Amino acid sequence: MTTDLDTLLTALYVHVDDRLKTLRWRGRPPRLTDAELVTLAVAQAVLGFHCEARWLRFAHAHLHGMFPYLPQRPAYNKRLRAALPLV
Repeated sequence: MTTDLDTLLTALYVHVDDRLKTLRWRGRPPRLTDAELVTLAVAQAVLGFHCEARWLRFAHAHLHGMFPYLPQRPAYNKRLRAALPLV
């Protein structure tokens, strides 16, 4: 199952990254890009995780190789709310 999930997330990330217009950041770039954030949000919905805490525990355990930086729940929620127009 993990290879299927990895393939799906890779294809989704490539699609989202191609479609998003990258914004210029002042200062240091974010550790989690907008394309990675949208990919995580879509994967959360597709896999049926309604609770962000459970989703982030699953992502830390199973997706750490694909996403080297996964924020904690408050930061994930804040970035996700700010990126709502992208989704």
